[in-house]
Amino acid sequence: MDLKLNQKIQEWLAQDKAQRDIAAGALMLLQLSSNQILYRNIIRNPRKYADMVEYQLKKYLDFRLKQLTHEQVEQMQKQVDAIVEEQLSVSTEAAEFKKGKREDHDQLPDEIQARYVENLSILQQMRELHLKLRSLSLEDATCPDSERYPFLKELIKLDKQLHENWDIYDHYVVTSSTAKTTKTSTSAKKAKSTGNKKVKK
Repeated sequence: MDLKLNQKIQEWLAQDKAQRDIAAGALMLLQLSSNQILYRNIIRNPRKYADMVEYQLKKYLDFRLKQLTHEQVEQMQKQVDAIVEEQLSVSTEAAEFKKGKREDHDQLPDEIQARYVENLSILQQMRELHLKLRSLSLEDATCPDSERYPFLKELIKLDKQLHENWDIYDHYVVTSSTAKTTKTSTSAKKAKSTGNKKVKK
């Protein structure tokens, strides 16, 4: 699809009627319909056909934009199919998910640990959205693309967040200044407390 032609039509329609170049509109209409006879009639008497050119260009533009939206949704569907294959297969059950947990997880700052925890929630949201998407009844829908679009968009958004979280979690470097200190054991605390009391005596 010629996206530049769509833009030209939109710009032409956005102009004030008195300032429109009817010949330019007729030429775009010729590109869309290939109707040479109509084109010649318009050129002979532009003002007579001005409203008709506007109507026809609006009609073609509306159809082309809907087609463009359909193509975008189909592309999104392919993207979601790949996401489902990668993220929502059997291999990504809870047991498998835990394999992604770092050995030094407990030493990570809380905000980095939270990325790991959030991803489990994100995967659950993605599964629920995918089930809703699969259960959509599109046979009687007036616009199937608009029914699918919000689910596809949200799934893609969640997948992006999932990857971002894993990237930050996996590549975080623990240093002596960022490592979480382990809590002193209860017995050690008691010994220390007893020792302090003896010193006081």
